[in-house]
Amino acid sequence: MILDSHLAARIDEKRKKLNKLRPLPPAIVTKLKQQFAIEMTYNSNAIEGNSLTLKETAWIIQDGLTIKGKPLKDHLEAKDHYDALEYLYDIIEHNANQTVSELFIRSLHKLIVRETERENAGAYRTVNVTITGSDHIPPDATDVPHKMNNLIIWVRKYQRSMHPIELAALLHHKLVYIHPFVDGNGRTARLAMNLILLRKGYPLVIVLKNDRQKYYRALSQGDRGMYEPLVRFIAQAVERSLDIYLKVLLPAKTRDGRYVPLSTIAKQTPYSKKYLNLLARYGKIEAHKEKRVWLTTKDAIDEYIRTRKRKRKL
Repeated sequence: MILDSHLAARIDEKRKKLNKLRPLPPAIVTKLKQQFAIEMTYNSNAIEGNSLTLKETAWIIQDGLTIKGKPLKDHLEAKDHYDALEYLYDIIEHNANQTVSELFIRSLHKLIVRETERENAGAYRTVNVTITGSDHIPPDATDVPHKMNNLIIWVRKYQRSMHPIELAALLHHKLVYIHPFVDGNGRTARLAMNLILLRKGYPLVIVLKNDRQKYYRALSQGDRGMYEPLVRFIAQAVERSLDIYLKVLLPAKTRDGRYVPLSTIAKQTPYSKKYLNLLARYGKIEAHKEKRVWLTTKDAIDEYIRTRKRKRKL
């Protein structure tokens, strides 16, 4: 198992808490889904260079506004990505038998670039490409259909035996490694992995624009067969989504403490902010990011200390 067992156990416990609350209040679910849909659309597009802000993305999607001074392409990308996400949600709600397939991946891509790359929407590339800023050279275009077929065989082989977070992270990497489309591969991969996660009861998982460099570095390490950083990165994104859902759905008195910045917690613990940041980045403590700031709880630090003491006794 690539995923750290302690991190996996912590996330699985949070998923159980969320499942115990089901059926979730429809009004709250609708609000959370809309919040996550806009946040994912903004972040996923921003990672690829889209210039819209989160607020501007919301205005375009919710109110149909045109943002003065912003390219038409950026507006179209926001609308297309949102439609692709709606397609994903519709599959989760109405098609219980839908699994990751070539048709599903191509359908996602077709929606993602529907208005910006019409001639290539949903079609595997027929030319060779390079990835800006990466040492990885994608396979020859003639190999793409064969490699995509093998990818689906791989998913079906491991979909029952592999932890869903590992499966989602590795699917993401394998898909961008093949780079089957001329454009839109990253956005397609980030949505495709969510089919696996949503099917298993996790909320929508978002890769944040602020984590772009860490994300690219983890993907690059995966190119060299080092998958742990990417799996951990996706796991932390999963935990962040669970934390947001539980924060909204659980009464404050039943939550495991109050999330505060590491700089605040450091004053109450034997550890420096720098060391706590290291623990957070490696998933050693329960923590998540809001914008650029890591947040954790005193309970999370106390649990880390207790765990260390138990290991020393052993």
